[in-house]
Amino acid sequence: MTLESIRKVAIVGGTHGNELTGVALVKKFERFPELIRRESLEVLALLANPRAIAENRRYIDRDLNRCFAVHELSDPGLTGYEEKRAKEIKAILHPTHGSGVDFIIDLHSTTASMGMTIIPSNEDAFNLQLAAYLQQQDPSAQICLGDRQDSSRLRSLSRLGCTVEVGPVAQGVLDARIVERTEVIVHKILDYLDARNRGRSLAGSSSVTVYQTLKAIDFPRDPSGEIDAMVHERLKDYEPLNFGDPLFISFSGETFFYREQATVHPVFVNEAAYREKRIAMIFSERKKIVL
Repeated sequence: MTLESIRKVAIVGGTHGNELTGVALVKKFERFPELIRRESLEVLALLANPRAIAENRRYIDRDLNRCFAVHELSDPGLTGYEEKRAKEIKAILHPTHGSGVDFIIDLHSTTASMGMTIIPSNEDAFNLQLAAYLQQQDPSAQICLGDRQDSSRLRSLSRLGCTVEVGPVAQGVLDARIVERTEVIVHKILDYLDARNRGRSLAGSSSVTVYQTLKAIDFPRDPSGEIDAMVHERLKDYEPLNFGDPLFISFSGETFFYREQATVHPVFVNEAAYREKRIAMIFSERKKIVL
């Protein structure tokens, strides 16, 4: 895909119905479309999960952001609400007749203290260059790379794009500061795409520091499967976790220590929505990529 062909952009909110930042912004952009209008772009604002939004729930039947694997989208036997909605979203973003979107911005929030996090759709050079530019504009922003084998996310519907994940904010709550910060980054993305389309390069850094996710970590559990410990208070998102550092503390006061040799950087620490997935945090590796 050439840079000149990045013409259609989708801004998606409410993939999870109780993450209200994206919901509020998509509704704002629908009401005031001039805010996202750019000379060289056709921009669509889309609410992904209307029923879950109406009920202020993450999802109705299953996590919508795990329903976009190719084999699931082509399986007529999957008829749950989110499974059907994923097929509808694919048809909206990539209609049978007509051109599909070239870039997806999927807006999310997190209960974890991750600040502004950009998750490129993949490691395509363009996605990384954009992420580097956004980090240059907001030096506190972090760049997190997801599982290379995971194609089940909404962002996988386009080779170019990113998820914007901002926190901490509670589920079902609007925080004006986080809404504003998310909107600022959306405008910077649109400005970047528009500038590149019109031959004006908005240069970023020649390299970028990213956090590559490695594996999910569950809470310690008792023999019956109940959670038996909490995340230790010293453990923070993106900060290094070294051998011997405290990881969990049990309800009886016992500390569980990190016992692996490699230094890792936890992300999505104590994310409330991941509790049902048996995830206390995700370990990541910090690395530098030359662009």
